[in-house]
Amino acid sequence: MTVLVFSRTTGYRHDSIAAGIEAFRQLSDGVVATEDPRALEDLAGADAVVFLNTNGEVLTGAGRAALEAYVRGGGGFLGVHSAAATEYGWPFYGDLLGARFDKHPAVQPATIEVSDPDHPSTAHLPAAWPRVDEWYDFRSRPDARVLLRLDESTYSGGGMGADHPLAWCHERLGGRSFYTALGHTTESYAEPAFRDHLAHALRWVSRA
Repeated sequence: MTVLVFSRTTGYRHDSIAAGIEAFRQLSDGVVATEDPRALEDLAGADAVVFLNTNGEVLTGAGRAALEAYVRGGGGFLGVHSAAATEYGWPFYGDLLGARFDKHPAVQPATIEVSDPDHPSTAHLPAAWPRVDEWYDFRSRPDARVLLRLDESTYSGGGMGADHPLAWCHERLGGRSFYTALGHTTESYAEPAFRDHLAHALRWVSRA
């Protein structure tokens, strides 16, 4: 399986990017990790494209056209954490991702609710999953199959209320798209449950 892991940033840069790349290399053979936007201009042969903690405007015009054609042609896309703080000015990317980052409080423990245990990325998780991360609020709620929600009663600073989506997927644009808001901390990528969440998400978008 050929997986393009793209981690370019033009805004905030996560210290966890290196750990995330290493995790994907352990999860799948054929990982190509890059921050060169030209790599997105030719996606022939890619089984999946991962935006790993990207941030800001990261693509060329040719890269945007190629990614849109790739997805509309049936390609798989996986966005991790600050992929939601990427390409705010490109409407297709907003549709692909499902929702855009708004704000977050400090990193702290909270409890995640598995709202859809029938997806491969969540089937292994407990119904209530406590962990530490940076908990994103989004500007809207996704038109998508919501897999995980955040219990705002278990941490301070949440702003979305009882319906706080945290991971979701859809197939509305031709290919498969999956987004998880988890993955801020370096420690996340050593957690077996989170690694399995990513592994199954990757297999789902790539139809492996």
